[in-house]
Amino acid sequence: GFSHRLAKIRQMTGYGQDGEFRGPLKPMVFSISEGEEKTNQVIFQFKTNTPNGKFQLSGETDNIFHINPDGILYYTGILDREKRAVHNLQVKVLDASGKLVEGPFPITIEVKDINDNRPVFLQTRYNGTVRQNSRPGKPFMYVNATDRDDPTTLHAKLFYRIAIQLPKIKDVMYFQINNQTGGISLTLEGSKELDPFKNDRYDLVVSVMDMGGQSDNSFSDTASVDIIVEENIWKAPGLVTIKENSTEPHPLKITQVRWNEPGAHYFLYEKEKLPRFPFSIDQDGIIYATEPLDREEKDSYVFYAAVKDENARLIARPLEIQVEITDINDNPPVCPSLVTVFEVQENEKIGSNIGVFQAHDMDQQGTTNSFLQYEIVEQSPLLPSEGLFLIQKVSAVIQLAKGSLRKQDVSQYHLKVQVSDPDFKTICHVIVNVIDINDQIPIFEKNSYGNLTINEDAAVGTTILTIQATDADEPFTGSSKILYNIVEGDPNRKLVIETDPITNAGYVKINKPLDFETEPMYNLVIKAENPEPLVKEVHYNESSYAHFFLKVSDVNEPPVFSRALYQAQVLENADINTKLIMVNATDPEGLPVSYSLSGDTQGWLRIDGVTGEIFTMKHLDREAAKNYQVKVIATEKGRSFLTSSVYFHLTLMDVNDNPPRLVKDYTGFFFCYPLKAKGSVIFEATDDDQPPHRGFDFTFSLGSEPLKYDWELSKINGTHAQLSTKHTNFEERVYQVYVKINDGGNPPLENTVSFPVTMCTCVDGRCYQPADTMPGMPTLGMAIGTLLTTFIVIGVILTVTFICLKKKNNENKANSKLAQSPESDPLRT
Repeated sequence: GFSHRLAKIRQMTGYGQDGEFRGPLKPMVFSISEGEEKTNQVIFQFKTNTPNGKFQLSGETDNIFHINPDGILYYTGILDREKRAVHNLQVKVLDASGKLVEGPFPITIEVKDINDNRPVFLQTRYNGTVRQNSRPGKPFMYVNATDRDDPTTLHAKLFYRIAIQLPKIKDVMYFQINNQTGGISLTLEGSKELDPFKNDRYDLVVSVMDMGGQSDNSFSDTASVDIIVEENIWKAPGLVTIKENSTEPHPLKITQVRWNEPGAHYFLYEKEKLPRFPFSIDQDGIIYATEPLDREEKDSYVFYAAVKDENARLIARPLEIQVEITDINDNPPVCPSLVTVFEVQENEKIGSNIGVFQAHDMDQQGTTNSFLQYEIVEQSPLLPSEGLFLIQKVSAVIQLAKGSLRKQDVSQYHLKVQVSDPDFKTICHVIVNVIDINDQIPIFEKNSYGNLTINEDAAVGTTILTIQATDADEPFTGSSKILYNIVEGDPNRKLVIETDPITNAGYVKINKPLDFETEPMYNLVIKAENPEPLVKEVHYNESSYAHFFLKVSDVNEPPVFSRALYQAQVLENADINTKLIMVNATDPEGLPVSYSLSGDTQGWLRIDGVTGEIFTMKHLDREAAKNYQVKVIATEKGRSFLTSSVYFHLTLMDVNDNPPRLVKDYTGFFFCYPLKAKGSVIFEATDDDQPPHRGFDFTFSLGSEPLKYDWELSKINGTHAQLSTKHTNFEERVYQVYVKINDGGNPPLENTVSFPVTMCTCVDGRCYQPADTMPGMPTLGMAIGTLLTTFIVIGVILTVTFICLKKKNNENKANSKLAQSPESDPLRT
């Protein structure tokens, strides 16, 4: 009955588009899952208002979908989405006479997918090729699988992975797969480690799973992948050679580089900065020379070829490209200079080498292009004959080919030398100067220059004699230049002879001071000779020698000290009469010498006038003069009493003779009264000695025991100490503090110093002392007493003055009365 069918409807796979199980006939869409076998499975019940109306079904029923006359739509059998994903049906209503009264209306049945299909690889075995050092992550091949399930659902979402890699070296995966696209690429390790010479073949087992590989109920399939590893073709091409100054069209292809995969982008980089870079590369990796190159300008180039990906990132290490420019014979021989000059002596033998004429060629050395040959093609003048000279064809040595030359006949020859390589010829100019040979000896104008007398005090450099010899060889050459040497009579070289470069005159000069007492006379032999050697058959004879006798006359000379400076050092506390040094002077004439001092400003020294011994005669003081210098005078006794002097330099060495002291007058130490907390002050000590006696490690102590109740002393360092109060109960007054300072010297010196420390009332941080407490100033009471005394004295003075004036006034009045009485006038009596 209907209730049973309604229960069936409630069990159907999907609702209608209105979400109801029954309703009027109208277009509707139903979704039904595939794969389940159903018998009379109700989908929907259509209603109609037509009495005895009957429903009919048509369309893609596949004999699965049915409708009862009363409007119940149902299906039987198994739906398969892969055969038909959508069934398009039509439903209409006929009346009892079979006449269409409603419809037909479209009814759409959508078959919902279930995961009932496993993924399947398109091939059971794949073959791929990869080059070593390929980029990691960039696929070099793909594997593909399909799944007949709905591609819009998870049922057909495929997930790829590599299940096995054989061989697997050190448990490292060299390959990876994109789990969505199936693209197989190298891992980073594979990019570095793959080497066809070690292993050129790898086998992979690749699996694919549906459900995105995320479900335990997913299906899977596997396939084999055979991979061949090929050698990396990204390699430097080796040395590239280009013939210089090529006439072929440019750009000229010279080599090529290739990356392992297509689509790469190539670039060139300079290794060294050049004025211009004559190379380029195209996108096929072909490298070109963009212009003809000159080997003489630059014989080689080194640059880099780089490869980048589509994102302009370097794919691999750049390759070094080396280009060598090969030589062609495009340079003629070059003469060594505009004119090459050689010299040859006039007595030179046949076959003697005159010189090597070396031209050069800018073409590559060691090749036929730079192989040079030489030939003399012209000689001028042709005297005494032509062919006087020849040149070795390869070594370029110029030789004398014919008899001896004579400078008197021809002094200079001009040669043209042809220098040739396989393609070029160059004419070079050579001058051969014939030089004179030394076949004439110098001859003195006279063999004796007689006797000469000169004082022993003649100055060094004085010319005492001029001598002259002549030479018949070519002037101003080494053959005619004359050198004069004293060969006998002057072993100590007191004399020297200088030659005039123009006249060949010889000037005999004093070279060292003469001394009558040691060498009163000289018997001299002088030789005249040339700097150039004489030819073998010519020798010097007596004509090249001269004599003269030099007598040195005595001159009275002052004494001579044995030293240029006398020095001594002594401790500054040396005893009086300490011997410091002994000076010594001798008179060249052997006279006795006496000694005296000059410049002894301190009066510290005395000298023994006979022996030259210097003694102290007072106590020395280094602090007064560290370096003391006096002049010692030696006086010749007898004759002219000539004198000479020398300085005596005395260095006084310091001893510890200065006690320590304060570096300054410390009168400003004060503490604000009343003292609220303990305070301290710092002071510094020094002494006047010099290192090592100057104290830099003083010790400090209080000067008396009572001070220790109020004060304490602490050392800061070797020169500074700190005085601190021990309490705060001080009076408002000045305290005198005594401190003992010891320098620790040898012997140690100690000094007691003192400084005042004031306890005072402070105003604005400064010590303030009222007037009545200042020494020498009157107190307030004293000031008042003084003022009262002053007033009393003034009062007494005024009183006395008043009494005196009053008394004088009374006397004047009395005199006046007396003058008026008859008895007082003597004339009236």
